[in-house]
Amino acid sequence: MDLNDTPEQAAYRQEARAWLEEHKAQAPPRSGSYEDPSYIDARRAWQGRLAEAGLAGVTWPREVGGRGLGPIEQVTVNQEISRAEVPGILDVIGIGMLGPCLIAHGSEEHKSRYLGPMLHGDEVWCQLFSEPAAGSDLAAIQTRAGPNEDGSWTLNGQKVWTTNAHFASFGLLLARSDPDVPKHKGLTMFIVPMDAPGVTVRGLRQISGEAEFNEVFFDDVRLEPDAVVGGVGNGWGTALTVLMFERLTIGFGSENFGSPARLAQTVAADATARVDSEVRRRLGHVITELLAVRFNGYRALTALARGQIPGPEAGLAKVTMVNAAITATDLGADIVGPDALEPSSEWSYLISFLPGLKSAGGTEQILRNTIGERVLGLPSEPRMDKGVPFSELRAKEKEALV
Repeated sequence: MDLNDTPEQAAYRQEARAWLEEHKAQAPPRSGSYEDPSYIDARRAWQGRLAEAGLAGVTWPREVGGRGLGPIEQVTVNQEISRAEVPGILDVIGIGMLGPCLIAHGSEEHKSRYLGPMLHGDEVWCQLFSEPAAGSDLAAIQTRAGPNEDGSWTLNGQKVWTTNAHFASFGLLLARSDPDVPKHKGLTMFIVPMDAPGVTVRGLRQISGEAEFNEVFFDDVRLEPDAVVGGVGNGWGTALTVLMFERLTIGFGSENFGSPARLAQTVAADATARVDSEVRRRLGHVITELLAVRFNGYRALTALARGQIPGPEAGLAKVTMVNAAITATDLGADIVGPDALEPSSEWSYLISFLPGLKSAGGTEQILRNTIGERVLGLPSEPRMDKGVPFSELRAKEKEALV
């Protein structure tokens, strides 16, 4: 479904559509193995072509290589890429989340050095946030960054669930730079070269058979003084920019997961399913949820177009989108039957992949707390860590258990 375009937006849609029609024969396949260097190279080259055509970094400012347009134009591009049945950008994490963070908080040197290669796919980025003991409670991270006399930093610790780390050139990493202040205050954001001495990347094999996630280890990794993004001790505020764009991307950014049209086509193609009252009931329920996400997304687009930043409602969209997509996939699999588990089935990948999105971008339980407190105005849950230096939290937790 197209947006109700203004004349200017309609002209931009036609521009995007014409370019994609002209060049889609040169596009790589929409899907492939992220462990195959040749496929990654093809996707890098395609992203570069999209960037040259002004179809990547649409909302980035012109002075850093973007088109300087609004979020509606970005959705327009997404719709036209889907219509043309070609892949979009390879580095969704960099372009959609980390690039905006560098634009908002990075120095002029950061913007000059990193944004151009990121935009064109020459240097892919990864997000180094989650740890084995700090996922949704991101402020509990333990990876340490210690300052050196010459202004450099020494990094030690571990990150996990890091998408694309195995072919990323750089990562944006959140580390604890001061353990003697409350946990949200002692954090700093760093740019980390993924080929730096002391960085080790190990793939994590998923139930789908892929290894797009990784665990990453840092052993005495030296970072230059200019690796800091957003200022020392300001890591939490810098990280919030990334997290808001991450939840916006998952919640509003795609109709690929549980597409109402694809689900309706699956039901219509089965003579028994399309006259089954229970199937029709389930179909109506899940399409209602998916359409609610879509129109809530349009409301968010209006706010973004007015210059507002994504708020906690992005978490609400993420929770609803993921659960509706899982429900849609379950219904599709019930209709298709055992053939849905065949590796060649369009449903097989979604069945194994979608449940993991309950944790991506913040677990569902954490996001429900955020929605309750910041959207619905419910009382906050009791917190033992408020105002307590991070170095004393373990002792405080032990006291509570006695």
